[in-house]
Amino acid sequence: MISRLSDADLAAHIAEGAGQILLGVRHGDLLTGRHLGDIGDAMAQAWIANVVVRHRPHDAVLSEEGADIGDRSTTDRVWIIDPLDGTREFAAGSADWAVHVALTHDGEVTDAAVALPAVGEVFRSDTVVPPDGPLTGRMAASRYGGSYESAWVSRRLSLGMVGIGSAGAKAMAVVRGDVDAYVHAGGQYEWDNCAPVGVAQAAGLHCSRLDGTPIVYNRPQPYMPDFVICRKEIRDDLLGVIDEIW
Repeated sequence: MISRLSDADLAAHIAEGAGQILLGVRHGDLLTGRHLGDIGDAMAQAWIANVVVRHRPHDAVLSEEGADIGDRSTTDRVWIIDPLDGTREFAAGSADWAVHVALTHDGEVTDAAVALPAVGEVFRSDTVVPPDGPLTGRMAASRYGGSYESAWVSRRLSLGMVGIGSAGAKAMAVVRGDVDAYVHAGGQYEWDNCAPVGVAQAAGLHCSRLDGTPIVYNRPQPYMPDFVICRKEIRDDLLGVIDEIW
């Protein structure tokens, strides 16, 4: 029965299910632009919130699109969710958008899933495997212009910058082995990167703040200004280069 799903299974089912809802919202191009994005955000959020409350009624929830569920300050188990990461890409018809679902315990990610519905992929922290190919010499960057920090890393380590839409799509490009790193310094919130970081850590990648300190979730103010996800083979070089300017 679905009520007996493990946390990992529940995270994956939620990410996949919300992705199917969002694909349905896109069906036939009956809605477009900002209206499409707003409806997608709202429908995915409503479904996810009800599923979590139904199957994990004692857990708290932090989500981009809804008010907190439960008291995050007194609950060890907190779900951190982005029902639609990359609303702009979703509304524009791109494939670079994602659904993020993560469970944290005392600030650390224990179970996570990232769905890339437009390409039919779901990455789970309990089944993901490390990228096994050689280093690519490339790094993920925003389609709308990278930060000074990412440009610095790109130049100093001779990493070509690959434009990718949402945060989840960028992080999964590292997990998949399409790029070697994702450096972010432009400011995000915990829901933007919690599930991607959980999956990336499970895949054996290095994840930290830009100064190399651990990433801690479920803070009272969920602003997450910077982080890096990269192959461990380049971790020391990458953090050393960042330290030159950070």
